[in-house]
Amino acid sequence: MKKTAPDQRLLLHAVDWRTYEKFLDAAGERPLRLTYDRGELEIMAPSWNHEWWKRRLDFFILNVCAELDLDVQGGGSTTFRREDLARGLEPDECYYIENEPRVRGVKKIDLSRHPPPDLAVEIDIESSSLDRMSIYAALGVPELWRHDGEDLFMYELGTDGTYQEVEKSRSFSIVPPRHVIRFLDETPDMSEGRLFRFTGQWVRDNIILGGTPRKRKKRRGE
Repeated sequence: MKKTAPDQRLLLHAVDWRTYEKFLDAAGERPLRLTYDRGELEIMAPSWNHEWWKRRLDFFILNVCAELDLDVQGGGSTTFRREDLARGLEPDECYYIENEPRVRGVKKIDLSRHPPPDLAVEIDIESSSLDRMSIYAALGVPELWRHDGEDLFMYELGTDGTYQEVEKSRSFSIVPPRHVIRFLDETPDMSEGRLFRFTGQWVRDNIILGGTPRKRKKRRGE
């Protein structure tokens, strides 16, 4: 895939909660990611490359849910925040799966009354200036997938409140990272229209029917 411009980031210090909320209001529907961590605020404008990867992963996850007959509610890049923790962020993608019945029909998520998403996806091609994983953990997101443009890592929130890397998805026990990597490796040149038609069959052939995925490609220097 061709290199594209990097994500644009701005880091502000000594930002109180009310100012953070004013930034959220000002951002409105603009495609910005605001990460807030106890006075530190990072504003990021995603690049084409960033959005390209997240849409591919969204296609994959929704098709896995469909093929496994799992109810799912995607939350996209909803802002999740808790004033009592002084933390907030927008995931690249997120999904309610186990807790889908608890948010069915809900038009506005409030973490004081609703659970956090069961799965969040983080596109981490260019690392954030803030520790977004610790924010996800503080908000109680049980599962996190992190993709760095080459590999995909799956994490599960432990009883100690930190993420541990795992070999299979918490939400989809038959899906290890290598399945996801293989899917991404095999579809980089597909248009989204073709990918939409192709993904369901790929999931059936390679996951539901127990296909044997190839080993991940080695990085340069390995």
